[in-house]
Amino acid sequence: MAIDLLKNPDKRDDPPRPLMEHLLALKDMIVFALVAWAICAILAAVFSPYILAWLKSPAADNESLLQGLDLTSGFSTILSIMIWGGTALAFPFIVYSLLRFIFPALTNREKFILLSILIVGTGFFVTGTALAYTKTLPMVVTAFQQINAWVGLPVTTIRIEGYISIVLKTIIAFGLVFQVPLIIFVLGWFGLVSSQALREKRRISIVIAFTIAMFLTPPDPMSQIFMAVPLCLLYELSIWAVWLKEKSSFKR
Repeated sequence: MAIDLLKNPDKRDDPPRPLMEHLLALKDMIVFALVAWAICAILAAVFSPYILAWLKSPAADNESLLQGLDLTSGFSTILSIMIWGGTALAFPFIVYSLLRFIFPALTNREKFILLSILIVGTGFFVTGTALAYTKTLPMVVTAFQQINAWVGLPVTTIRIEGYISIVLKTIIAFGLVFQVPLIIFVLGWFGLVSSQALREKRRISIVIAFTIAMFLTPPDPMSQIFMAVPLCLLYELSIWAVWLKEKSSFKR
C-alpha cells in the first residue's frame, strides 16, 4: 500500500466539489462517529462487570478493600465505564470517519505521512497505557497503602468511584504523554525545532514534565514521579530521533 501511495506522490483523488457537498460529507462523518460512539458505549455498559474486573486488577492485593459506599455506586461505575470505555472502543471508528472525510483532499505523499503518524502514534499510546496498567498503577496503590500504614491510618475500605477515576485518568494520561516524542519528531521533520534547541531547553523540559504530571495524574507525588520520569526519558529519545533525521538530511 505504501508503494502504491508513493508511485505518484502529488496525485489527488478529489475533484473540485461545491461547498454543499463538503458540508453533507461533514454531516455524514459526524453522524457516523456519534452512532459508533453510542453503540460502543452500550457495549461497554453491557460488559461493564468484565471491564470493572479488568480495572480492579492493578489493586490485586487490595481488591477486597474496593467497595461501593453509596446506593448509586453501581450506576456511577457503569456510567464512567460507558463514557470512557465507549470512547476508547469507538476511537478507531471515529478516526476512520475523519480519514474518509479528509483523505480525498490529500496528495498521496500526505496520505502516507498521515497514516505513518497514526500507526506510530497508536503504538506509542498502547505502550503508554500498558506501562500505566502493568507497572505504574500497582506501584501507586502499594505506595499509598504503605504511606497509610506508616502514618498509622490503615485503610480498610477503598471507595470504588475514586479508585476507578484514578485508574482511568492515569491510563489515559500515560497514553497521551507517550505521544510527546512523536509530536517533537514531526516538528523536527518539518524543521520547526532542532536537536540543538531541544538540548538547550532540557532543563526547562524537566520542569514542564513535572508540571504536566502534576495536572494529569492523581494529586500525589508518587504518581507524578512515575509519569514525569518517563516523560523526561521520552524527551531525550526525541532529541536523538530529531538528530538522526538532521544527520540523514545533511548526508543527502
